[in-house]
Amino acid sequence: MVKKTEPVDEILPMPRLAVLGIQHVLVMYAGAVAVPLIIGRALKLPPEDVAFLISADLFACGLVTLIQSFGLTQWFGIKLPVMMGVTFASVGPMLAMASSLPGVDGARLIFGSIIGAGLVSLLIAPLVSRLLRFFPPVVTGTIILVIGVTLMRIGINWIFGNPFGPTAPSVVDPAAVKWLADVKALAASGVAIPEIPAKLSFAPTVANPAYAPLSGVAVSAVVLVSILLISRFGKGFVANIAVLMGIVIGGILTALLGMMHFDKVANAAWFAPIMPFHFGIPIFDPIAIVTMSVVMIVVMIESTGMFLALGELTGKTVTRPMLAAGLRTDGLGTLLGGIFNTFPYTSFSQNVGLVGVTGVRSRFVCVAGGLFLVALGFLPKMAALVEALPTVVLGGAGLVMFGMVAATGIRILASVDFKRSRNNLFVVAVSLGFGMIPLIAPNFKQWMPHELHTLIDSGILLASFAAVVLNAFFNGVGEASVENVTEAAKLADAH
Repeated sequence: MVKKTEPVDEILPMPRLAVLGIQHVLVMYAGAVAVPLIIGRALKLPPEDVAFLISADLFACGLVTLIQSFGLTQWFGIKLPVMMGVTFASVGPMLAMASSLPGVDGARLIFGSIIGAGLVSLLIAPLVSRLLRFFPPVVTGTIILVIGVTLMRIGINWIFGNPFGPTAPSVVDPAAVKWLADVKALAASGVAIPEIPAKLSFAPTVANPAYAPLSGVAVSAVVLVSILLISRFGKGFVANIAVLMGIVIGGILTALLGMMHFDKVANAAWFAPIMPFHFGIPIFDPIAIVTMSVVMIVVMIESTGMFLALGELTGKTVTRPMLAAGLRTDGLGTLLGGIFNTFPYTSFSQNVGLVGVTGVRSRFVCVAGGLFLVALGFLPKMAALVEALPTVVLGGAGLVMFGMVAATGIRILASVDFKRSRNNLFVVAVSLGFGMIPLIAPNFKQWMPHELHTLIDSGILLASFAAVVLNAFFNGVGEASVENVTEAAKLADAH
């Protein structure tokens, strides 16, 4: 009797794999290059070194994605459709290191802390995997719901612009800036005026034309409508690549409107090797390693939620050994990141939503995506071409993908017994509230010890902690595992 191949292990025809892999790369690209840009500029590195950080990051993204999706022995790789990218949870500590020690030495300090944290993560991954019994359906469904809602912020910011920086809703009035400069010039010339406070600055009061321009909103709307129409009327493979086709339509539209520029493509090199320890031997500081190790504990807890969501979406039962292999790969990826001059890695939640949208469960799609990322790392001109795509194009797709993650959480919660066990309502309600805190009140931690900021800055982590504790309080701790989640999903489908 021939054993039937599971959907996650299905090898699709090469052309389909390539197209679906590119779709995954486009979805995660903006997030993948954001961290090296932020850290490179914070370190005050020259432009060529920042460009190298981006190439190194893409290469490492691809390498770790291959290990996670394809597998490397029984110890590494969860063997699900996972795309790996730099975790934003690490940005805060790395910015602190960059501000205290800018330049090449700061880079060496950051990479040393990352290598140390990667080794720690490799050691503790089996311990974290033993927490699986604390994640019954009411906990898992709540966490996945919060993941989707949290990701919505990214998709919405892709459409309208980030609340801070060049695309902030408001900017400082240029007339006020000129007035302050004139006053300072008078003071410097010896004119007697009241002392100007050293940190005096003006609040932004003028509407920023770069925020939410109607042309950008229209492009996002075209992409969204295109995806919905292709998903509704497309058949087979065409429906599977609805997100990619929507992004391509948006790219063509922005190019015709003059919103997509190719200057960086022309200036980028055709080939650039990625050498380990590009900035020199890493600096291993114990405090920095401990700080980054705490970040990795946060990352592994979040990854547990991502893996459970993927297990439900693909119909694959995530066992404890699988979870340990996946978390161990987070550690290995972080170790490789430090060696190849880049940053800590985790499963990218954007791509979890894409699995839900396309319905394509094969992990080899992400293997193809990993190969494309490795190629992008070696070919800066190709990377620059992808980078030229305006984020408004991704915005319309983001609403669909991230909403799909939230809908998956709701589907799991639909099977939870809220009638006979009304306390489950408290678990969901309070945990959801905790998850919204960083979204609604991002400065809530300003009077708390700085050491806690990394731990409490993630709404996903706050919701996970609240859900696990409240479930244990109301329902106790049984031998629940992801098998319960799979059964819950089947019940939800039956209803």
